[in-house]
Amino acid sequence: MSYTPPSLFEPWVKTSELFVDSVVAANRATAAAFGVPMSADGDAPTGDADTEERLEPGEDLPEWDTERTVHSRENVTVGDGVRFTKTITERDVERFAAASGDTNPLHLDESYAADTRFKGRIAHGTLVGGLISAALARFPGNVIYLSQDLEFLRPVRIGDRITADVEIVEEFGDDRFRLTTRVRSGEDAVIEGEAVVLIDHAPDAQ
Repeated sequence: MSYTPPSLFEPWVKTSELFVDSVVAANRATAAAFGVPMSADGDAPTGDADTEERLEPGEDLPEWDTERTVHSRENVTVGDGVRFTKTITERDVERFAAASGDTNPLHLDESYAADTRFKGRIAHGTLVGGLISAALARFPGNVIYLSQDLEFLRPVRIGDRITADVEIVEEFGDDRFRLTTRVRSGEDAVIEGEAVVLIDHAPDAQ
């Protein structure tokens, strides 16, 4: 089953990708940009970061906002969703560039970016899309990406406060769920798509 969200804007980039090892790399880069050190396999924080940057599992920074409709893995069902909001900062972009290797001057050089169609620097699309992963991680249980389709509709600027909304629209069985995924800046959609995930019971809940 395929979901194609409506859009009022002409997409400036469109991607469709199945995440296997690639999602680990993307999540590691996003985590590094957000100040969360990851292990080599991308599954857990390491102890290598400065103390002020080290986050405990499940911890939020003060400027992050989270809303969710469900708090127990046993109750996760169609219609449940999570909303995650943060501001994209200069530091996010610089750390993501260093972690991912994407040093495109469109993201890092204001003079260069000023002469492009965007008339200024924009955040990496994968960095912005990383907020979808952040929202999914806030479902109760252990969330594992199986696939993600993304349509990039608008650029995001440094300083924009953006929100990722994810909602379960179908349950396949075997702990698999399909979700609609959207990232917006204010009222403007910047990314739309869908994801398929596993939501296992957390180890300490077994």
